[in-house]
Amino acid sequence: MSFEHFPDGLGIGAPTPRLTWTLPKGGGSQEAYEVELTRAGRADRTGRVAGRDQVLVAWPGAPLTSRERVTVRVRVWTTDSDAPSGWSGPSVVEAGLLDAADWHAVPVGAAWDEDPEADRRPARVRKDFCLDGPVTRARLYITAHGLYEAEINGRRVGDETLAPGWTVYPHRLRYRTHDVTGHLTTGANTIGAWLGDGWYRGKYGFDGGTRNIYGTDQSLIAQLEVTYEDGTTATIATDGTWRAALGPILTSGLYEGETFDARLYDPGWATPTGAAAGGWAPVRTHSRDLGTLVAPTGPPVRCTEEIAPVEVTRTGDDRHLLDFGQNLVGRLRVTLDGPAGTAVTLRHAEVLDAGELATRPLREAYATDTLMLSGRGPITWEPRFTLHGFRYAEVSGWTPDLTAGMVTARVYHTDMRRTGWFECSDPLVNRLHENVVWSMRGNFVDIPTDCPQRDERLGWTGDIQIFAPTASFLYDCAGMLDSWLTDVGLEQLPDGTIPWYVPVIPGEPMWTPIHPGAAWGDVATLTPWTLHQRFGDLALLRRHYPMAKKWVDLVESLAGPTRLWDTGFQLGDWLDPGAPPDDPASGRTDRYLVATAYFAHSARHLALTADALGNDADAERYSALADEVAEAFRHRYVLPSGRMTSDSPTAYAVALAFGLLTTPQRQPAGDRLAELVVEDDARIATGFVGTPLICDALTDTGHLDIAYRLLLQTECPSWLYTVTMGATTIWERWDSLRPDGTLNPGGMTSFNHYALGAVADWLHRVVGGITATAPGYRKITFRPRPGGGITSAQTRHETPYGTVSISWEQTATGLTADIVVPEGCEATAELPGCTPVALGPGEHVLDTEKIAIRAS
Repeated sequence: MSFEHFPDGLGIGAPTPRLTWTLPKGGGSQEAYEVELTRAGRADRTGRVAGRDQVLVAWPGAPLTSRERVTVRVRVWTTDSDAPSGWSGPSVVEAGLLDAADWHAVPVGAAWDEDPEADRRPARVRKDFCLDGPVTRARLYITAHGLYEAEINGRRVGDETLAPGWTVYPHRLRYRTHDVTGHLTTGANTIGAWLGDGWYRGKYGFDGGTRNIYGTDQSLIAQLEVTYEDGTTATIATDGTWRAALGPILTSGLYEGETFDARLYDPGWATPTGAAAGGWAPVRTHSRDLGTLVAPTGPPVRCTEEIAPVEVTRTGDDRHLLDFGQNLVGRLRVTLDGPAGTAVTLRHAEVLDAGELATRPLREAYATDTLMLSGRGPITWEPRFTLHGFRYAEVSGWTPDLTAGMVTARVYHTDMRRTGWFECSDPLVNRLHENVVWSMRGNFVDIPTDCPQRDERLGWTGDIQIFAPTASFLYDCAGMLDSWLTDVGLEQLPDGTIPWYVPVIPGEPMWTPIHPGAAWGDVATLTPWTLHQRFGDLALLRRHYPMAKKWVDLVESLAGPTRLWDTGFQLGDWLDPGAPPDDPASGRTDRYLVATAYFAHSARHLALTADALGNDADAERYSALADEVAEAFRHRYVLPSGRMTSDSPTAYAVALAFGLLTTPQRQPAGDRLAELVVEDDARIATGFVGTPLICDALTDTGHLDIAYRLLLQTECPSWLYTVTMGATTIWERWDSLRPDGTLNPGGMTSFNHYALGAVADWLHRVVGGITATAPGYRKITFRPRPGGGITSAQTRHETPYGTVSISWEQTATGLTADIVVPEGCEATAELPGCTPVALGPGEHVLDTEKIAIRAS
């Protein structure tokens, strides 16, 4: 049993959380279910409810109240048994604080005066309190203006970092619920928190960044609620009685890095004896609309892996160069001991240039951490309020030999559950897929970002629009992206314009003021639809429908009666490899062709969304609009000869993939696309828009062999070129590193950017062979299409219903496939040269030779 998109329900913000369960193995399809809710010691059951629903099923009882804790069990009746299954194990859901009136906390921070335009030294805050007896339950509800890391009695609370994350703070500030029962003791106790600037008031964004985007205060908002054995309660909330002091963090910034003076560190600062030192003074209180505090809908950022350096090289008297063998996002943890005041500096970069850290691509993200040793013995330290993108690190200021065991890279990202895997017989393709996974990890840091190493790291709307099909296969990102899409809706302009990136920060002169742009704004229609298809979440689709409708209505007004969106600022096929390094929007494809194609595509998907939501009038209206735009597209951009006005791969790819051509036009367009690819020796000639579509456009018009040639090309530009150049993540540019080993001279040269890795969706569906044909994978098609010399592949996905997988291998006489269909699902296998075979839940072994014989 799970709740909404959480494996557990502690601190959930939905008063009626939806329930999801998987069926017993071998039980067949569900015919009915019964849910039991136990609240306040009383169990209530729904009785037998007929139906197949088991994913995001409506809450069957009275809404939860704040803090209420309910135990939930389910049992099912299936087609293979007249008796019900046994009850599932008990799962517990506990509401957070659901009403602003539940909050008594106010923001508290340092009372000393600060220069809002300068670097400000972070504060710590603390509160001593006494508990009168044994505690049976304690919850800490906590958030901040800025970032926080909490401790109770010297013990850290939780394991997340960069909390509370980045939202549109004036409208939504996330708080998290922690069970801290085990942190407390009868008598004297202390709660404290480290504070950091983060996105709230830190310097962030382009060209030196902007400070104080959301405010100038750095404040904690916390409410500790304690229940004693006798049922009485006590609340310790942030208020004017808390105290603040400077700490050992001297400077801290998301781009800049962190400086920590261990000589100023007292490990017992958040214990009852910790007030004796440190200059603690009364806090200053600030204000917050408590109605803007919301519970999270996805997991926090956490450390998910630790990586030791594969090579440590001394490069000077006090310098060492570390290679971790993998481009990652995180920070270093070091264990060092030396004379007091010794300053050890940690610098980071993704690649090397002439044997040194290549820091030019970082622009103004200095990515430098400094530890000043205390001289009191070994210290193990890592920064708290920063992250870096790097494969290489330089440690300077350390004269003795630095060994691998003294430094560890800790990998951080939103701690989503991994749900998708792929591998095949080609090791280069496997490395490409692994690079896609690593780039998703590094760029899903609370929001879907780009370029986690340089002075950017923004939630670009177009990037996730094209990558969402891949992302939602690899990880359960529904809760995280649902939260981010909520912010997209909040940042949508009154006229319907979707910003280039969300949350919005200053971006003059190119990105501010905001203009509507195709592919980027279409995140409003296309990404909710993708998430609905992958996770079966109709409520998510309904929540974001108003945003999608406002977007399409805006584009309709911009296009006018011609139905052609052929005016205004557009990015076109961004980062087409033929575009000059300093003008990535100047590709080979008419940017208004791209805009009009996306207009039709979004209108079509808005019609599909309206139909799924039962809005027949809107479905009819937007379907007719999509037809009109497609007709206008053909009239303007398709020549009588059948060629397109932009005779480029992206032009044909969007026309084919978006269904904008008539049946007689499709095959000639596919043939011309194949010709263009072959003429360029199967090197990539597409940017952000064309790259996710081109392999499908070729495949669907009978040119699977050309799609494989494109996939397997190793010359620049191509997917596998980056692999042969040693890439361990997806690059922003096809030639971020040029064949001669030099860096691309453009100002946008990132080595970790997931957009061009959207081809992995084609790997999962076409090479691997798994396609969802009903929301949530309730219906599945297995259709592997081998080619390119790839002789086997294994693909697996954890659907809301359970595991779906296919492992196929070519044989001397055809192909064999081992297939697993989740309980409660149905499937069709369409193996090469065979008629379709219907499959039910369970494991199946198919052989194309036997199927062909049986069919004959």
